[in-house]
Amino acid sequence: MNESWVHSTDDFERLLEQSSHEKFVLRLYVTGMTPRSTDAISHTKAICEEHLKGRYELEVIDIYQQPDLAQGEQIVATPTLIKKLPAPLRRLVGNLSNKHRVLVGLGIREASEAQS
Repeated sequence: MNESWVHSTDDFERLLEQSSHEKFVLRLYVTGMTPRSTDAISHTKAICEEHLKGRYELEVIDIYQQPDLAQGEQIVATPTLIKKLPAPLRRLVGNLSNKHRVLVGLGIREASEAQS
């Protein structure tokens, strides 16, 4: 057996284990307390609690209250969920009620995994 391959596999598995404990830094941009905004907030919080419990930071930003933050992030539609960390940066725009779509968008699940 090739010793470097075993070492590489061990390294890969260690990195995979570390990534499952990374902290997620998320920003959710909404417009006021409309039904669409409150739905996006509740769906996002529920997904985070179920899949990232204890390892996420979620900041909800109302673009009516803080338009400068929305402009700085180039927000053109709401709701918009941005994953700042871990890299890579990802943006999800629109309806956040499809849990599988959000999990794939955040890089928590692979697109090929069955929806549950």
